[in-house]
Amino acid sequence: MSTDKSQRHNERMKRHKEVVDAKIEQATIERGVVIVITGNGKGKTTSALGTLLRSLGHGHQCTLVQFIKGQWDCGESRFFSDPSCALSDKLQTFTMDTGFTWNTQDFDTDKQAAQEVWQQALAYFSDPDCRLIILDEITYMFKYRYLDINDLIQAIQNRPEQQSIIITGRGAARELIELADTVSEIQPIKHAFNQGIKAQEGIEW
Repeated sequence: MSTDKSQRHNERMKRHKEVVDAKIEQATIERGVVIVITGNGKGKTTSALGTLLRSLGHGHQCTLVQFIKGQWDCGESRFFSDPSCALSDKLQTFTMDTGFTWNTQDFDTDKQAAQEVWQQALAYFSDPDCRLIILDEITYMFKYRYLDINDLIQAIQNRPEQQSIIITGRGAARELIELADTVSEIQPIKHAFNQGIKAQEGIEW
């Protein structure tokens, strides 16, 4: 790189650092956040689980609540339920046992299962030791009217100050987007499944 290009690059990086440093200095609020990860693309649950591992790595108590997944043999469920997992004592997990609603095709059974797992999770919204709650695929529960979205909003609003919440699923309701501190929308560009490639162990589940 020529001297002039190098100097211009260094000047741009200096200005960029000044902007970043100013934003960091302005961020003085210390509290938990609400994150919504929505959209039709692949990676919503994966993103949430990455944050879960990060929180567990800091020794935080966490709660993972999985709607829709049911008895599906997921790699993450195997990992966290393994007694030899060093993180298992820091994590509570709950799963809606009926699985995919399009397989069960039973509104009453699915609604009861959703309400049961929600009641199990609800206790952790008042636990100050629980630093992170992940509600995986909960957006479907409101779409199918298995749960009342106002119950979730109230729980979030009344939670301990340092507790963070991650909500995943397609079609996140406007109320949740407005309530959230951070919203990410994952959009599909290409997906192997649409090219006839079978779902992969360790990738899709």
